[in-house]
Amino acid sequence: MAETVFRNAIEFLNDIGLYDVVLPFLLVFTLVFAILEKTKILGIGEVDGQKTTKKNLNAMTAFICAFLVIASTQLVSIINTVIAHVVLLLILSICFLLLVGSFHGDGEFTLKDFPAWIQGLMIMMFIGIIAIFLDAIGWLESIIGLFYMLDVAWVSSLVFLLLIAGMVGLIIREPSKKKD
Repeated sequence: MAETVFRNAIEFLNDIGLYDVVLPFLLVFTLVFAILEKTKILGIGEVDGQKTTKKNLNAMTAFICAFLVIASTQLVSIINTVIAHVVLLLILSICFLLLVGSFHGDGEFTLKDFPAWIQGLMIMMFIGIIAIFLDAIGWLESIIGLFYMLDVAWVSSLVFLLLIAGMVGLIIREPSKKKD
């Protein structure tokens, strides 16, 4: 029962345009206003002998930019997709840090504190999180399918390209300075 009440509330918020209009508007307004305040592009005014940013111009510019963005459904769709993926990556990075933290005791966290075998486990956990993410978005099967299409010509071409890239990297790298 409670589940349907909350689901109905979320559907109501969706129906009134919270997710497609209000939240993207607030996000764009906030980001543009913050950038304008920080960079002081529109100038500095003087109020009671103190120099301050021209908040009215910054707010109006941010307001107009936000309205122009929400007028385009394509931009709103892109913003919603990007924000959802960024939050998902943030959650995955926190999960990785939780897994790595399970091997770490008290004190400051650095990779140098861990022996090589624990660093190997961390790398395996990171690969596991990437695999979980790829499976969640439906790409894992496609990537695994690429390995079934491997043949000698494809592998030899890849090895040849990697060899050429390595040689170019060796040629253009800066020589290291020797310490006395």
